[in-house]
Amino acid sequence: MSLDVPDMLDDDVGMIAQPYQLYVERSDPAKNMARYYAMEVEQTIFGEACLTRRWGRIGKHGQEKKHVFEREEEAVRLFLELVKQKRARGYRPPTTLGILQS
Repeated sequence: MSLDVPDMLDDDVGMIAQPYQLYVERSDPAKNMARYYAMEVEQTIFGEACLTRRWGRIGKHGQEKKHVFEREEEAVRLFLELVKQKRARGYRPPTTLGILQS
């Protein structure tokens, strides 16, 4: 790029408007169930919106899936749809943060 030409790139263009993150858990000791579900919307290096989902047994690595969208609105729409589904299935924010007490 020439220094004589005004910079046509604006760093704020294409940035994710606000952070979208979620971490919820579902536990049932009677069924030996202890699951987590995490999601976040981030921007790829190409300026696309990426919804990353992670899930599995609490304390384990679990699985991961990425969904890439051209527009942030599409990623947010899927994010909100999945939040609704997870709440309906009994997932809730963790009750403790796992902080060690002295």
